[in-house]
Amino acid sequence: MSDTAVKAPPAAPTAPPPKRDRGRLLKALAWIALLVVLLAIPLYLDAAWLKAGQYMMIGGVGAIGLTMLVGQAGQLSLAHAFFLLAGATGYTVLSGPVDDERVFGLGLDPGLSLVGAVVIAALLGLAFAPVSGRLRGIYLGVASLSLVFLGLYFGQSAETLTGGTSTGRSPEPFSLFGFPFTNDGPEIELMGVPIRQAERLWYLFLLLTVLAFVVAKAAVRSRVGRSWRAVRDNEAAASVMGVSVTRAKAGAFAVSSAYAGLAGAMTVLWFDILKPDESEFGTYGINISIAFLAMVIIGGLGSVPGALVGALIVNGLPQVLSLYSADLGWFSGTGDGALTPILVSSFVYGAAIILVVLFEPGGLAAIGRRITSARKPHLPEEQDK
Repeated sequence: MSDTAVKAPPAAPTAPPPKRDRGRLLKALAWIALLVVLLAIPLYLDAAWLKAGQYMMIGGVGAIGLTMLVGQAGQLSLAHAFFLLAGATGYTVLSGPVDDERVFGLGLDPGLSLVGAVVIAALLGLAFAPVSGRLRGIYLGVASLSLVFLGLYFGQSAETLTGGTSTGRSPEPFSLFGFPFTNDGPEIELMGVPIRQAERLWYLFLLLTVLAFVVAKAAVRSRVGRSWRAVRDNEAAASVMGVSVTRAKAGAFAVSSAYAGLAGAMTVLWFDILKPDESEFGTYGINISIAFLAMVIIGGLGSVPGALVGALIVNGLPQVLSLYSADLGWFSGTGDGALTPILVSSFVYGAAIILVVLFEPGGLAAIGRRITSARKPHLPEEQDK
């Protein structure tokens, strides 16, 4: 035998970082840049534009909840307006003063009342689980639509809770750990800009929207999200794989309802009044449920970022048109057939829905994925396939 030592093979060269990780880093940086811009917006825009942005964020929170129910779990719901009213009423009653003879209130802390409103809406959605677990498709959509009429009746008849359709009732101004989100309290300036009610509510709504977005993304990627998609694709196969179809459907409806309840509490803070609708079309009517459904269809069913873009279009367009119409003299007609910002916006997002259904069923999210994938360089082994 030879005494020559066997040499170890040369070490393999260090591989460069995968391009997938680089793409994730760029995506994270883009989200951080967007968040920085949103944080800086109150320093440069006036209260009217901040008010419009707040309404877009309300739509974003509600649309995130609906896209998880419709797109991820495959359950059609037209009851979002009902849970919006439940959240608005829950916050107002829980935080309302106890010494008001006209309406009922529990006098709880506004921050705790906000959480309570979300829980109340989630429990109401869970109570609808026996129906949602047995129906699907258009039948579930029609059944859920009945909740909107139930909310209309509740808002009109339960005057001690809602204040009635004539006067309504004012919600308790929101505060967190003693810090008021109104013009009261300590005066704060940032870069020479006073941070008053409009700016404070902007930051509050931005915080709630970011939390809603992060929780939704985590839910979609988790085991819960996988069970939703399994039930959506094939209930029989999901059951064979060990997924409880009834539990998955009930959980999806409860989560979606909780998001709608949060959007409802944000709505009553935005309007600064809880006023039930006098007909089925109003702040908590059928038109609102359809608007939320339009958001998730335009943005892309099941896409959490797409829901935000859909809310930007559906809820943002009427606000932007209203602000610009005052400067440019648009929509000045006074007749019954005169165009209004809301009417024009309805035409726009109605046409957007038709275009999405005909040419891109995946919505704006699918278009974004296509553009992103087109810019990614293909690996050599991918080009050979």
